[in-house]
Amino acid sequence: MRRTLYNEDHEAFRETIRDFIAAEVVPYYDEWREAGAAPRDFYLKLGELGIFGIEVPEEYGGAGETSFKFSAIISEETARAGVSFGASGVHTLLGLPYILAYGSEEQKKRWLPGFISGEMMTALAMTEPGTGSDLAGMKTTAKLSEDGTHYVLNGAKTFITGGVQADRVLVCARTAPATPEDRRGGISILVVDTRSPGYAVGRKLDKLGLKSSDTAELSFTDVKVPVEDLLGEEGKGFSYLTHNLPLERLGIAAGAYAQAKAAVRFATEYVKDRTVFGRTVAEFQNTKFVLADCKTEVDAIEAFVDKAIEAYDAGELSVADAAEVKLFATERAAVVIDKCLQLHGGYGYMNEYPIARLYADTRVTRIYGGTSEVMRSIIAKSMGL
Repeated sequence: MRRTLYNEDHEAFRETIRDFIAAEVVPYYDEWREAGAAPRDFYLKLGELGIFGIEVPEEYGGAGETSFKFSAIISEETARAGVSFGASGVHTLLGLPYILAYGSEEQKKRWLPGFISGEMMTALAMTEPGTGSDLAGMKTTAKLSEDGTHYVLNGAKTFITGGVQADRVLVCARTAPATPEDRRGGISILVVDTRSPGYAVGRKLDKLGLKSSDTAELSFTDVKVPVEDLLGEEGKGFSYLTHNLPLERLGIAAGAYAQAKAAVRFATEYVKDRTVFGRTVAEFQNTKFVLADCKTEVDAIEAFVDKAIEAYDAGELSVADAAEVKLFATERAAVVIDKCLQLHGGYGYMNEYPIARLYADTRVTRIYGGTSEVMRSIIAKSMGL
């Protein structure tokens, strides 16, 4: 069936991204994985290419695109090549929407030029040790100073992708204590300058996958954050986070689809070349049946993801819709990638093969952005259960 999601402009963008990946990513990707991060100057190259400004309004120097389709193409092309753009996805998928939706005019003019160029990389700090998906349980605090000029930030965050290299981190903190009636109230978002005294990057975490992006622990000890760096209104942070979660989950679903599709491609190419018992692996009926199942699964994921992207672009993707597409895409992608790894035999377990990296990278999609269990709870609640 012909895919109708993209037009000629999208496909031209795809070719640009594919060429960029071949020239600027593939030759160096093993070095990035070894280092645990893409080099800082790579983000400047993404800025020059215009990647960070696609969804930024024209008055701030961006392209002004509102469609998610360009982000989806980047996911598809990086997965196709068996690489990633480091922590850049966090910058655009998690950092930008908050600034655009809740930043003041002064903040946008101050931050967006550096955001677009890659000179100011961002990260989002929500998760805390011991709280996981329970955002209402966060304990990091930001108390307003007596003279009202700044907040004093104290606490810790963990699993913060891009946290090592970020210049500004959107930190979720309690500006008022929770109450039994409203655990979610009192949370605000501060856009913290990482050069501030008292701001510290702790351990750079050793992850199972996504080795080319840094993930870190952060701590804040009496960090002074100017009131001018409060994003939106004080105490509205939880509602802001909830508002952006459908986009985040759509991004994860699109990435899972792209990884599953890439896995089928890698496995198909491998079984045609690999010879066992005097025959190519592709000649065995089991191989044909497994790959037929995998292609069918990928086509189903694609249909669901494409429908969700169209719904998002139309402003109609609900919280429950996003939970459904994330749950389906990530759970089924895991099955597909596992089967494709199995077809590689022992070589599928070796990191020199992209299928092994895909296997490790995709595991976290069922955890971050809300676990599969949380997605099921959201869906059940939408059903009145």
